[in-house]
Amino acid sequence: MNEPNATQAPSPAILFVDDEATAVKYFQRAIGALAPVVTGGSVEEGKALLDAHADSLAVLVSDQRMPGEYGNELLRYARERYPHIVRILTTAYSEIEHTVAAVNEGQIHRYIKKPWDITALRMELKQALEMAGLRKERDQLVREKLSVLQKQTIATRVGLVRALTASLIGPARFQPVETYLASAALAGVQNPEPDWLLMDYADLVAAESQRGGGFGYAVAARLAALRARFAGRGAGDAVAVLAEVLAEGAEGAEGEGAATVRRDGDALVWTRPAALAEYLGAPVKQDVSALHAAWLAGLLWLEEAGGALKATREGDAIVCRSAGHTAEFSADRLAVWIEQF
Repeated sequence: MNEPNATQAPSPAILFVDDEATAVKYFQRAIGALAPVVTGGSVEEGKALLDAHADSLAVLVSDQRMPGEYGNELLRYARERYPHIVRILTTAYSEIEHTVAAVNEGQIHRYIKKPWDITALRMELKQALEMAGLRKERDQLVREKLSVLQKQTIATRVGLVRALTASLIGPARFQPVETYLASAALAGVQNPEPDWLLMDYADLVAAESQRGGGFGYAVAARLAALRARFAGRGAGDAVAVLAEVLAEGAEGAEGEGAATVRRDGDALVWTRPAALAEYLGAPVKQDVSALHAAWLAGLLWLEEAGGALKATREGDAIVCRSAGHTAEFSADRLAVWIEQF
């Protein structure tokens, strides 16, 4: 087995897997001038080399007939785990069935029959390396584009929380937004990366709109119920009221949902902090839970009652306690939060 030198900067390399030592030497002699060549003698060895050196590998060339598994299995493994690697099948046998299957399943870029024509082999590998380079450039551009779109998604979600608050309790009220976003920031908001193999930008916009609308409707309905149920209750009862509301929101939740938040004296303890960032950070296809809708509705009710909460991180939990109400916030406060996320 021949492996890249770990002390050198990674350069695009070719992985050649064949159980015939003569074929390995012949391939290295013919192709070594084009790129570094890494070699393996079996499908299992090829998989191990892929796992160890995928970042520096640009092309995989696999023989079909080897002891144990066929080369098709190695090509399938590479396609599923390392799709950026250009895959080529080579064999001395006329195995049309396997070759057609490999092409149809997207496992290979080219099929090269043995014995090789050296000039043609070099040309094929040169083209494969160029294709790998183009794929790398494309993937980098896609990553940059997705980074921007994901940032836009977070900004849109933050904006919806602000718009929902303004529509339900008035545009001058920012305290619930501040508490909501501060709690989410403590929990840690992950970029909500969509599955771009299944969704295009129009799909994303439509799905975001549907998800945000459903969340807004749930919050509005819960707030209306809170107003009717706790009319006359003041901010001094904030923790008790919110604990009751959140317990109801968790009803029917499976797994960790029912044990996400509990009351501990004068505090609300979120034992699963990620629940606080659910709307902002969860994938677009994940519906917002009743518990999370109850959380924002509770903050809106508390604002109308004249109270506020302050969240702090305490070990693995986030603890919310009653705090002084802030009447005014800077005009750019929402923009500051968007930039932070």
